[in-house]
Amino acid sequence: MGTIRTDARLLPPKAQEDLRRRVMAAVWERGMGQVEAARTFGVSRMSIHNWLRAVERGGRSALKARKRGPKGGLALAGHQAATVVRLIEDRCPDQLRLPFALWTRQAVGELIQERYGLTLSVWTVGRYLRHWGFTPQKPVRRAYERDPEAVRRWLEQEYPTIHRRAKAHGAEIYWGDQMGLRSDHQAGRSYGRRGKTPVVSGTGKRFGCNMISTITNRGSLAFMVFTGRFNTPMMIKFLARLVRHAKHKVFLIVDRHPVHRARKLQRWVAERADQIELFYLPDYSPELNPDEYLNQDVKANAVGRRRATDQQDLVANIRGYLQSTQRQPEIVKNYFEHEKAQYAAAS
Repeated sequence: MGTIRTDARLLPPKAQEDLRRRVMAAVWERGMGQVEAARTFGVSRMSIHNWLRAVERGGRSALKARKRGPKGGLALAGHQAATVVRLIEDRCPDQLRLPFALWTRQAVGELIQERYGLTLSVWTVGRYLRHWGFTPQKPVRRAYERDPEAVRRWLEQEYPTIHRRAKAHGAEIYWGDQMGLRSDHQAGRSYGRRGKTPVVSGTGKRFGCNMISTITNRGSLAFMVFTGRFNTPMMIKFLARLVRHAKHKVFLIVDRHPVHRARKLQRWVAERADQIELFYLPDYSPELNPDEYLNQDVKANAVGRRRATDQQDLVANIRGYLQSTQRQPEIVKNYFEHEKAQYAAAS
C-alpha cells in the first residue's frame, strides 16, 4: 500500500511537532532506516537528517513546535539579518558545519534555524535572499590555497610599482600564459527536441597540443602553438621570438608555473636584462591575468565549437583563430575589460 505524501510544511505547528516525534521514535526506538522513514512518513531524508542533528545538540526538546515568523513581516531582527548576509558572503556552508556545499535556500534556512531558532519555509528564505540582493548563480571555483593578502598586495603595491617602472624604462607590459588543449573539449549548447539530447559526431581519437601566448593592453598578441611538451627550452624559444620582434623592453608578467621559475630560464632572462624582465602573479590567481581570458576564448571558439579530425587539424584551427584575433587589436583589448583584469587596462 503506497504512502500518502503530505507537505509537512503546511501542517499546523503542533501537528509538525507530533510528526517529528513519531519519525524520531521510528528511527531510534524501532531502528527504522532514514530512507524507509522518509518514505513511510512522507517527509524528506534531509528533514530527518536535520531533526537528528537538532536532537543530538539540544535533546528531544529541539523537536518542539516553534513560533514561525509572522506573515508579511520580517522574522529576523536587523542585526540577525546582517550576520546571515555576512556569513553567506564570507563563508561556504561546510565551513559553518552545515551539510551543504552551496548556499541554497534550504542551507540558508538551516543556518537561520541553528543561529536564531527560527523555522522558515524555503519560500520565505527565498524572499529574504531576494530582499538582500542575492540571486542564484553558477559559482566560480577558487583554490583554498589562494592568499587574499598576497592578492591585495599585488593590486595595491606590486603591480603599480611594475607599471611605474615600465613607464620610467620605456618598457611595455606583456601578460603571458600557457595551456594544453584537447580535441574532446566541448563548449556551448545545441538545440534539440525536449528530452532528446543532441548528438555531435566526431572522432573517437583523443589528441591535443599546447599553446603559449602573450598580450598587451594596446592590443598586441604573440603566440606559439606546438605539439611537444611545454618545458624550459620551449619557453626560451618563445621568449627569444618575443624579444626579437618587440619594439620596447619587455616586462613579462606570468604565473608561478615551475617552467617560469626554472633556473635555466632565470639565467637566460638575466643575460638579457636590457631586453626583458620577469614578474610573477600571486599563487592560484588566474583571474588576475588578462591572458587567461584569451585562453578561455580559444578553448570555447577554436576548440569547443569546431570538430578537429586529427592533431594537425586541431593545430590549424587554433593557429587560424589566433591569427584572426591578432589582426583585431580591439578584441585583444577587450580581454582587459573583464572585472578582475580591469586594473591592468590603463596604459
